[in-house]
Amino acid sequence: MVNHVHAVFPNIPPDNIRFDLLRTGSIELTSNKILERGFLEAPPPSYYTIYPRAEASAPQPPEGTHTASVSSASSSAKQPSLIERYSLHDRLDGANFTPDVIELGGKAKWEDTAEKREASLRERKAQMILAARQRMLAQRQKESASE
Repeated sequence: MVNHVHAVFPNIPPDNIRFDLLRTGSIELTSNKILERGFLEAPPPSYYTIYPRAEASAPQPPEGTHTASVSSASSSAKQPSLIERYSLHDRLDGANFTPDVIELGGKAKWEDTAEKREASLRERKAQMILAARQRMLAQRQKESASE
């Protein structure tokens, strides 16, 4: 029964599931408790004297694998800047606006079609990126002037 509940709720530890199933005796009650609360209480320390701790269900990779080298290689690779990612190079020169001119927190108008809504979202995102870039450049200029 523990395996059935754990298959449906993999984020709940098996020991918590087993403890609740011992108390309720019902998969339905345990499942409902998880759905209502989002968690199950941890069993008391005395529980582990009778039932040894369940091993983690996720298999651990062997010590000599190359996963560490792959993750370090991907983190050392240069991530594209937001300007590159959103192709805003052409708007950099004309970006002499101040955040006061653009209302970043203002409400967007609900457009009629999905294409117009997507275009509006893209434009707001571009404006936010450019405004953040302007603030960063101003902060750097202020820091260099104070030195």
